[in-house]
Amino acid sequence: MIESLLAAKTAEAIRLLYGQEIPAESINIEKTRKEIPGDYTLVVFPFLKISRKSPLETATAIGAFLKDEIPYIAKFEIINGFLNIFLSDEFWISFLQKEATEAHFGMTAEKGEVPVLIEYSSPNTNKPLHLGHIRNNLLGFSLARILQANGEKVFKLNLVNDRGIHICKSMLAYERWGLNETPETSGMKSDHLIGKYYVLFNKKFKEEVKALVHQGIKEEDAEKQAPMMLEAQEILRKWEDHDQETHALWQKMNNWAYEGFDQTYARLGISFDKIQHESDTYLSGKSIVMKGLEEGHLQSKPDGSVWADLRDEGLDEKLLLRSDGTSVYMTQDLGTAELRFNEFHPSRMIYVVGNEQNYHFDVLKRILKKLGKPWAENIFHLSYGMVELPEGKMKSREGTVVDADDLMDEMYQTAEETTRELGKVNDFTEEEATTLFNQIGLGALKYFILRVDPRKNMLFDPKESIDFNGNTGPFIQYTHARIRSLLRKAHESNRWTEQEMTGDVNRELSFIAPGAQEKQLLKILYRFPESVKEAGITYSPAIIANYVYELAKSFNQFYQEVPVLKEEKPELVSLRLLLSFATAEVIRKCMNLLGIDVPERM
Repeated sequence: MIESLLAAKTAEAIRLLYGQEIPAESINIEKTRKEIPGDYTLVVFPFLKISRKSPLETATAIGAFLKDEIPYIAKFEIINGFLNIFLSDEFWISFLQKEATEAHFGMTAEKGEVPVLIEYSSPNTNKPLHLGHIRNNLLGFSLARILQANGEKVFKLNLVNDRGIHICKSMLAYERWGLNETPETSGMKSDHLIGKYYVLFNKKFKEEVKALVHQGIKEEDAEKQAPMMLEAQEILRKWEDHDQETHALWQKMNNWAYEGFDQTYARLGISFDKIQHESDTYLSGKSIVMKGLEEGHLQSKPDGSVWADLRDEGLDEKLLLRSDGTSVYMTQDLGTAELRFNEFHPSRMIYVVGNEQNYHFDVLKRILKKLGKPWAENIFHLSYGMVELPEGKMKSREGTVVDADDLMDEMYQTAEETTRELGKVNDFTEEEATTLFNQIGLGALKYFILRVDPRKNMLFDPKESIDFNGNTGPFIQYTHARIRSLLRKAHESNRWTEQEMTGDVNRELSFIAPGAQEKQLLKILYRFPESVKEAGITYSPAIIANYVYELAKSFNQFYQEVPVLKEEKPELVSLRLLLSFATAEVIRKCMNLLGIDVPERM
């Protein structure tokens, strides 16, 4: 990138002009502000103590050196101690022809064999995926693609929480009131059927607690003594003792959950390289805990429960094994982390989990360190904020969540209504229209969620997300379709060849004037690799989302102000068509990093 070259040559200028070594990495090359002429700006004030000269003299000397050393610098200007550098049209034309239209522009080839692990989704088999899971899945899947674009070898993992007290609650409710109902007999999607019984358990459980409180028992004690809770705990004990009947029901209901999850993942466009199950990893966790107890890293209480004492680290004690020998989520996570390290030896293990689990992952790392696992430092918790709807927060146990499937249905319907109203599918077949509605609906959903910094809470408004104007997925999708339509028209009028439609062309190009709309668009295109790199460093798909919106917005301004096919000069037509092609390709790449499809027409 030109910024690196400018920084390196500035460091060389300081050394040769003033006899002092400074690292190039410490030199800040900024993009020149839009309201000021120029492409890049160097602030010279940090060098005045070295040069012992005025800002004007220092900037002039450095500017002259850079111009002599870098052929692509056309000129420079100095304003109040700021050295503004102007790159030549030849630089931007070369970039357009040799880089911007190259198939792997912005992407880094895989750099090595040491992988990065990303865990996301991690659903419980007692309920269907909901809006919160959607943000989790979209973040994890997009981050995987972004890290791959930065040359990382990535494994996408899904740890399904298929055992534990919450699963036993659904099992108990089904045993009591299920009457052998199945997805087929109920007409319900299989994971939705299980969610129905989880909600039913909590409804009946609340009634029992209320009755006990009415008898004078404190609510906290009533929740522990309620018959349904005690029975659910008994089911968990039976499961861990491998009771055949309990396992048969567990397997049947979990299979329903898996079938439903797979359908939702496929529709959402999400995939994994490996799916693990808590039922296969929790025993490893129990072994780690027992070994830690033997070695004196963990403590046992009189009732037989096992704890990690973190009070000397400013936290409290953490339960790892209950008095009846059953494990908790932390136990499973200890086992899963060690299994993953032994299998993959990763450079990083990234957990995409909501911010309500911040404490959990802090404790996980501390316990692993206490147990002598040096790779605990490789664990990173990508803590994302909660998603709310205009109506407020959602609660799974009360049945007030927005299921992922229902939300995708709503997005499809809204996309269809909006698109038909705008007349964008009048010449589409029904199959083509259906594909477009899916692309727009899912694109709107994914973009609206991913454009927000992962660490922030967000409000999701389905209606606001489907808008063909503004910072939305459909606006960007429409921009891509508009460019592809322009290129088709150019091809049909013999002004754009098949080779040019794949970027395989090398014509003599020129600009009409310095600072033209073409150059402004090219400046944004030039930043694409930088945006991909920044998104990988910060683990934030929002960097890509907001970059591609800026690019689409800039193209639309260019398209409105500059003639393309109506231009009379052939060389300018070629320039603007190639620039349009490059823009479409970068939009497509950005949206692909976000897991979003872009239509060829709409």
